[in-house]
Amino acid sequence: MTGTADPTRTISTPRPATALRDVIVVGAGPTGLLLAGDLAAAGVPVTLVEKRPHGISNLSRAFAVHARTLEQLDARGLADELEARGRTVDRIRLFGRLSVRLDTLPSRFNHVLVIPQYEVEEVLERRAAEAGVRFRYEAEVTGVRQGGDTVTVEVRGPRGEGGPEELTAAYVVGADGHRSAVREAIGLPFPGRSVIRSVVLADVRLDEEPEMLLTAGAVGDAFAFLVPFGDSYYRVVGWHRGRDVPDSEPLELDEVREITRLALGRDYGMRDARWMSRFHSDERQAPAYRVGRVFLAGDAAHVHSPAGGQGLNTGLQDAANLGWKLAAVLGGHADPALLDTYQAERHPVGRSVLRSSGGIVRLAMAKYPWTLAFRTVLTMFLNRVGPVRARAIGQITGIGYKYGAPRGAHRLVGTRVPDVTLRSGRLHEAMRGGRFVLITPRTSARTSARSSPCTSPRSSGPHTAGNRKDRLTVEEWASNRRTTVLVRPDGYVAWAAEDADGPAVEAALTAAVGAP
Repeated sequence: MTGTADPTRTISTPRPATALRDVIVVGAGPTGLLLAGDLAAAGVPVTLVEKRPHGISNLSRAFAVHARTLEQLDARGLADELEARGRTVDRIRLFGRLSVRLDTLPSRFNHVLVIPQYEVEEVLERRAAEAGVRFRYEAEVTGVRQGGDTVTVEVRGPRGEGGPEELTAAYVVGADGHRSAVREAIGLPFPGRSVIRSVVLADVRLDEEPEMLLTAGAVGDAFAFLVPFGDSYYRVVGWHRGRDVPDSEPLELDEVREITRLALGRDYGMRDARWMSRFHSDERQAPAYRVGRVFLAGDAAHVHSPAGGQGLNTGLQDAANLGWKLAAVLGGHADPALLDTYQAERHPVGRSVLRSSGGIVRLAMAKYPWTLAFRTVLTMFLNRVGPVRARAIGQITGIGYKYGAPRGAHRLVGTRVPDVTLRSGRLHEAMRGGRFVLITPRTSARTSARSSPCTSPRSSGPHTAGNRKDRLTVEEWASNRRTTVLVRPDGYVAWAAEDADGPAVEAALTAAVGAP
């Protein structure tokens, strides 16, 4: 089974819903919060286990939300609030020569949203709580044990008080970061290596406001990046080739100032550091995102350099992909084989992100004359060759990825669907129930597009939203487009056809959404 519908195959009957329908999500970062919220909104009982005490930390590294993630958040009714909290950037300059324009993106969100990760977490945590997620803070995972139809997680309270406790669920998702206790418990390796050491981080005030909202530069042996938090503080990320020291080495503000001056030409009157740290950046990816009833998502599955700001976004896309599949299987509407498509669809994306982020950081670290010359030639090439530049931007922003499709499928199958205009409004608004959305030509709806039953073009019998109303929303194109499109809950095309008749649509609905 694939994540996209193939109505020509023999349709297997989904297994009955597992008696135990609970899911345990480990890790209350953005990935875990989005996944838990999606599952709870779909009616799945969810427990979210977090090692840390309750509270949103303002010391996170991520600060960029890209277009595809904003689209996913919009489909959950969250994007407008976050856009109001943050600041948008539609152009970025890298290496002094490469101008990256985002205002031409084929998206309602043709920009990057600059906002601290903790602001994103606040919104996602509120949504998860409102959906009914059970939170277990100060609970450390110490073991995972799988059975035939269940998986048991052993947790320990703060300072080991009260002894170990066992929590049992149908599935477990480890979204607990690059030191994932879940990944370790199921014995998955995390191969890779460090690509850059002793990167400095600091949150500071500046006497001089930078000319651009995002300021980046790489000169000689140093590079630096400045981004505002919106609360009068700026995040500084810097690196100097000559300061290859352990992460534990004390960091002084003078060192941050010096790196910034070398890379950007001045330090902007840097002062009042409220937090400083060193870290090293790894490139690692788990060989499998699933072992039995246990899944990995976000940094537990893949880590890479912060170049391009893709980490937070890739993890949230993992969550959006996995959530609806777990809900469909646990609801008894899909064969458990659907869950295998999580690995098939998301592992290649993780691998691609490792390559693209690694390429950016290696260009920034260019040292030798030939590597500096290559960087110059490459930036000139990207500036001049539009299709290549568009493909690179599509990868970084997430809108350029496409999932696999069955042989002979319509060319749209597996592609992202932008926020198209429907007769009733926007697609992202129609997706806010977490359901599939069937978009039909206007002439196909002789009755209301949301009535039951509704009839497809030349239908010999009804295919209903009513009998699937918990899983399907039926809409019409605002235009005269003749393509019938079935959109998955994560915004990708499950099935499409030109001038489809009723039996074809019904077969596609049964294959992707389940029997009425």
